[in-house]
Amino acid sequence: MLDRIIHFSIHNKLVVGLFVLALVVWGAISFLRLPLDAVPDITNNQVQVITQASTLGAQEVEQFITAPVELALANIPKVVERRSISRSGLSVITVVFKDGADIYWARQQVSEALKEAEEAIPAGLARPALAPITTGLGEIYHYTIHPEKGYENKYTATELRTIQDWVVKRQLAGTPGVAEVSAWGGFVKQYEVAVDPDKLN
Repeated sequence: MLDRIIHFSIHNKLVVGLFVLALVVWGAISFLRLPLDAVPDITNNQVQVITQASTLGAQEVEQFITAPVELALANIPKVVERRSISRSGLSVITVVFKDGADIYWARQQVSEALKEAEEAIPAGLARPALAPITTGLGEIYHYTIHPEKGYENKYTATELRTIQDWVVKRQLAGTPGVAEVSAWGGFVKQYEVAVDPDKLN
């Protein structure tokens, strides 16, 4: 077999040369298209469920939100691992699927399970939602907004939340690579309109 290959290569130099040239070109194109990163993405196949409940403490978030959602996600196929974080005002549940599972199929399975979970969550609390499609390398980054020293009495919790929602959040959301910006804590500014029915006539 090896003798035949050597014999063919010697007597068909043009064919072998063209084959080698094509192989070199293919290798160069593949090298240029090779995704390079400082930190290669080796994360698993995961779907995150995020629920914001700014009025609840960590223990209440665990009891009223995280536990019912985890129970609803218990029977999803191809799940390797489930982990959760419950803190004041926020519940984050990460469902890890097998590597061969399609990410859109996995999100569909989780989305269907969340409908069942919503029925178990008390009325008036926030509804769980799927996080954007990101990798584990894009894990949540946390930050806080607080007045500088000497200005503590100038800004209320409502004003700080307003700055977060209308200034900081919009700036971060426009940054390339940022999938979502979520806020919790403080007090959401509300506008109430008192209507005088007599003057509307």
